[in-house]
Amino acid sequence: MARILVIDDDELLVELLRFTLEGHGHELLTAGDGEEGLEIAAREPLDLVVLDGMLPGLDGLEVLKRLRAAPETADLPVIMLSARKQERDVVGGLSLGAEDYLVKPFIPEELAVRITKTLARHAA
Repeated sequence: MARILVIDDDELLVELLRFTLEGHGHELLTAGDGEEGLEIAAREPLDLVVLDGMLPGLDGLEVLKRLRAAPETADLPVIMLSARKQERDVVGGLSLGAEDYLVKPFIPEELAVRITKTLARHAA
């Protein structure tokens, strides 16, 4: 079981992720914007973050930059989950340190598999 923080402002999507990921035995924490997500990541022990690219306030790329800059979250695996699908968005997220980048709409079970693989890589 992993502790996963989902940072996304779409409540329906968050509930879909909760259903899918808790069904795989993971514990979910959620944040509706980047600032809240950064606060939770700084104080909670986490195994992975699922991060939306388009958020109110700080966008996902800025949140990712700040996660990478903070010593306590610098090595925390992040999977971007975004409607932004242009090459510059995908490459930008991966270049800033995202482990993976999935474009919305997405297949929830595919995300679950990507999370499992990412967690296994970081456990090794």
